[in-house]
Amino acid sequence: MRFIGNIEAKADSKGRVFFPATFRKQLGEECTEGLVMRKDVFQPCLVIYPSKVWNGEMDALRARLSRWNAAEQQLFRQFVSDVEIVSLDTNGRLLIPRRYLALAGIEREVKFIGMGDTIEVWNASMASKPFLEPEVFGQKLQEVMEPTKEDNQEQV
Repeated sequence: MRFIGNIEAKADSKGRVFFPATFRKQLGEECTEGLVMRKDVFQPCLVIYPSKVWNGEMDALRARLSRWNAAEQQLFRQFVSDVEIVSLDTNGRLLIPRRYLALAGIEREVKFIGMGDTIEVWNASMASKPFLEPEVFGQKLQEVMEPTKEDNQEQV
C-alpha cells in the first residue's frame, strides 16, 4: 500500500468524515476489519495505520525494547495503549472519537495526507505546518538525495 495525496473533507457534528475513496480502494477489506488510529508522536495530527502496518510498527518497537526494563516497558505501554480501533461505516465514513478530535484540534475542516504506509488526519488550517518552504524543501531534498562518494564507488 502506498497512500499518497492531500485530500480535504468536512467532519460533521458527530465527528464523522467521509474517508477518501482513493484510500478506501487501497485498503480494501481492512476498511471494515478495523484500522488503528493514534495521535502522532511529533505533530498535532492523527495517524491511521492499516492493521498490518500497525502490527509491524508494534513488533519493531517491541524488538528494540526490553520487557525487563521499567522505562522501556513504560514507553511501549504508552505507545500501544493510546490507540483506538476504528472502521468505516457502510457509507464510507470514519468516526473520529471526540478525544482524538480534541487532540488534533479538528473542528470541521479536515485534511487527509497520504504518508506512504499510513494516513495523517489534520485540522485543515494546520495542515501546512509540517511542510517546508519550497526553497528549503528543494535544498534539503538535494542534500538527502545527493550521491555520496560511497554511492559513486558502488556504481563502478
